[in-house]
Amino acid sequence: MIYRDFKGLKLSALGFGTMRLPVKEGDDSRIDEKQAAEMFDYALGHGVNYFDTAWGYHSGQSEVVTGKILSAYPRERFFLASKFPGYDLSNMGKTEEIFEKQLEKCRVDHFDFYLVHNVCELNIDAYLDESYGTMDYLRRQKADGRIRHLGFSAHGALPVMKRFLEKYGADMAFCQLQINWLDWKFQSADQKAELVKAYGLPVWVMEPLRGGKLAALPEADMEKLKTFRPDESAAAWAFRFLQSLPEVTVTLSGMSDFEQVRQNIRTFETDRPLNEAEKAALAAIAERMTGETSLPCTACRYCTSHCPRHLDIPELIKLYNEHRFTGGGFIAPMVMGTLPEDKKPSACIGCRSCEKVCPQQIRISEMMKDFTQRLKG
Repeated sequence: MIYRDFKGLKLSALGFGTMRLPVKEGDDSRIDEKQAAEMFDYALGHGVNYFDTAWGYHSGQSEVVTGKILSAYPRERFFLASKFPGYDLSNMGKTEEIFEKQLEKCRVDHFDFYLVHNVCELNIDAYLDESYGTMDYLRRQKADGRIRHLGFSAHGALPVMKRFLEKYGADMAFCQLQINWLDWKFQSADQKAELVKAYGLPVWVMEPLRGGKLAALPEADMEKLKTFRPDESAAAWAFRFLQSLPEVTVTLSGMSDFEQVRQNIRTFETDRPLNEAEKAALAAIAERMTGETSLPCTACRYCTSHCPRHLDIPELIKLYNEHRFTGGGFIAPMVMGTLPEDKKPSACIGCRSCEKVCPQQIRISEMMKDFTQRLKG
């Protein structure tokens, strides 16, 4: 197992994410504890020492099962991370109640790593609102040793992350981001990583395989990649890409069966970062994959000056591209929940003034209608 240095600790480069544990009869709330225990045991026996859980995973059962399984091992054999669930605004003001319950569920007296969960457009104002006492409470737990290292995860856009870091950057020890070779440009993961780096924070990676999408590539794409590395799987290519980023300390993988654990650990037994030609090959595949469904907006913003409703058209197109490529997902609905009705795609009146000045000749009015229907679906 590869290990990375972090403040005097040796963290396994592969972290065990517990959001996708094996379940019984397709019920996400019924974790198959026997299978999960075998997976944890193999991981621990092969050098994995970082386990990541959260309040909402598996309908609240991930913390329970993770804590139960890990309680059979000496506490010094593993590092445990959980998170304050601010993605649900009804949890604001309940930081102490939730934190105490999490310690109980996980059967520990401290969290090695604790995160402010999913900083995004929906919750940034609430996270910055000191009247909820969220950060004050977490600072006290850190001072008391019940949180050893405090960080945050983010799915929000760059401006949201900047707001959070401007206020709380000095309190943070690390940042967890969605990074993979497809989202490196598509979701501006490169810019987010640079922002975090500017604050001196190492990066933890989530969704390295984009929910499994990057674990199985079309045959033609794999043939191209095999000209460089005949022995590497699609999943291994995704992990090797992350090994190429010096800012990445821990890569979390939500493993759902024993074979995934075995294969991922095998990949992380060696450090084989990609060279420039190999990264270029992945970038070309990413451009093709996203280009098949994405509108070619360059954010020149000619359109916005001609929109009588003053819609942020480039940003809406960016969200539309993400929503369409992913086949749904939570990012676009999450952002839409923060916009007033007169700034949503449904506010478009179809006047086509924007289309007359679009250098890419995008049919913006049609996009707005389609986006509105997709969001309703």
